[in-house]
Amino acid sequence: MTTTHSPVSPERVSELSAEDLASGKAVTLLQRVILPRPGDPLKVRSLYVDEDRTTRVRSATRGDATVAAGHEVSFATYFNAFPASYWRRWTVLREVVLGMTLSGPGRIDVYRSKADGSIIHVTGATTTGEDRRVEFELDLTPFVDGGWYWFDLTADDDSVTVRDAAWYAAQAPERDARLSVGICTFNRPDDCVAALRALAGDDVVRELISTVVVADQGNKKVRDAAGFAAVESGLEGRLRLVEQGNLGGSGGFSRTMYESLTHTDATHHLLLDDDVQLEPDSIARVFAFARFTKTPMLVGGQMLALQDRSVLHTMGEVVAPDKFFWRAAPNTEYAHDFAKENLRESEDLHRRVDVDYTGWWMCLIPREALERLGFALPVFIKWDDAEYGIRARENGFPVATLPGAAVWHLSWSDKDDTAGWQAYFHTRNRLVAAALHSQYKRGGTLLRDTFKFDLKFLIMLQYATAALHHRAYDDFLAGPSRLFPLLPTALPTALEHQGDYPDGRVLPSSSDLPLPSMGAVKAERFMKPPTTPVTIGRTLLGALVHNLRKPKPGAQDQPELNISAQDARWFLLSRLDSATVGTADGRGVTFRRREPDTFWRMLRHSIRVHVRLYREFPALAEQYRASLGELTSPESWEKAFLAEDVRG
Repeated sequence: MTTTHSPVSPERVSELSAEDLASGKAVTLLQRVILPRPGDPLKVRSLYVDEDRTTRVRSATRGDATVAAGHEVSFATYFNAFPASYWRRWTVLREVVLGMTLSGPGRIDVYRSKADGSIIHVTGATTTGEDRRVEFELDLTPFVDGGWYWFDLTADDDSVTVRDAAWYAAQAPERDARLSVGICTFNRPDDCVAALRALAGDDVVRELISTVVVADQGNKKVRDAAGFAAVESGLEGRLRLVEQGNLGGSGGFSRTMYESLTHTDATHHLLLDDDVQLEPDSIARVFAFARFTKTPMLVGGQMLALQDRSVLHTMGEVVAPDKFFWRAAPNTEYAHDFAKENLRESEDLHRRVDVDYTGWWMCLIPREALERLGFALPVFIKWDDAEYGIRARENGFPVATLPGAAVWHLSWSDKDDTAGWQAYFHTRNRLVAAALHSQYKRGGTLLRDTFKFDLKFLIMLQYATAALHHRAYDDFLAGPSRLFPLLPTALPTALEHQGDYPDGRVLPSSSDLPLPSMGAVKAERFMKPPTTPVTIGRTLLGALVHNLRKPKPGAQDQPELNISAQDARWFLLSRLDSATVGTADGRGVTFRRREPDTFWRMLRHSIRVHVRLYREFPALAEQYRASLGELTSPESWEKAFLAEDVRG
């Protein structure tokens, strides 16, 4: 019989007795301690173990770790520390149990951090030679503002091995829960199969899932991909594959929501992008978290950079209410590299971060939210996840992005989706979301910001992008009744018109054009950015005056400069008549040519349409808000799915 003890208090720093460490307190698995995959580079290993770089931890499986004699390893890492402040804030738990099996002579020490990153030793114990199952019952009370739990392992004269370490609840959830997973995919069959393989290949995660819904919207079918039959068999009847025309992320994810609601009894639905690399335990973690929350809420995963896998690209985001645009949440940093600064060294990773929404690369939504809020807005891509999070919070469903639960996803540094065809969706959908949720009668500074973007693109010779902005304004002004009819046609239309201007066409290389006419030394004087209101104003005025002059002879065929993507700034391009500019992914260039007539025509149109937007925004906001229920209802989406089936 196991004696019950009070959780270890942070103020009680002492050795625990054998009775204190006795097993039997762990009831519900919350988070496994996981080791790197075989062959993971040192950078990626930093997400799992903080180790001596010359003497690595040895692992026979992903569930065990052996520390060499005379060495120490810390599990104060992104995937293995326990984000105690989030469990303290959002769940009913008031203690957590750390359990593991130890063998070999050494020592285990448990630490916690505070919101400011300071570290406190909580408790510890010595280990002996024989296998021994131990459990630490730890208090969650002091984590109101932030902080993590973790443990360190030290080996003495011989190696020490830890097996099956995990964080547990000392109680069972009050309600039964069943999980469905929804993957939206478009012409990425191999990526989608890889995601399915990760779900099927993890015994713990597979047994948590009742159904996996794949909404395949491409013409390269998932069912035809190599390995599909194997993962379908591995999921043991849990896979539901639905094929439909391309309705974008909002249509694909809404289809998985629809299938989950109408064909399963799942209590929670997890959205996953198709092009992510999974750490499967992240799925188990967000589901465990959701089972203990005080009220039903949306729980998201964070994003690690697929291009540089030790980098935490984003920790969480909010929407600035004044100009209604997303940005990093307060007290976060973009692109934190754990290979350069581990969890113990970074003061910025210990505060609890509150968010407005969580990205749909990984987002768990309770059934109650789907039933009350409906599905995504019919906006194809962009802003569907942000709008849904804001809508959820307005209706009493909290939103959290859970550290230690993440996917690897292509980060935004490798693409520029504010230009090209995606600019249409960014602009239109931002206006729609603001009309639905802005606290300001005329959108705050939103319209000032969109006009500034128009002017910026025009002086940067991006006429194709400016034209897509203008199309977005027109479609927003057409009102909510146009959203569903535009759903299957908006992308083809945007792609069709992207090439109306030279800057909308991507060329393989600047070598396909004549050498630039301007020398590097002469161009250098244009590279210095204006930094004061006077110099900024003078440079902007110069750009306007520049567009009163005709371009230099030959500039339409020969670029003045070849400019890299990171150097393509407004104060440089505004002084040129032509230039090649590298694309964000480095795969090509665009040839931008100054067209004064186009510049002034588009600028006049932007002024006129923004006057109209300012005048009509209050009435449009009323229309969109009155239509929200119909726009997001399962019945409306069902009609869209049926129409797409007929069209196909």
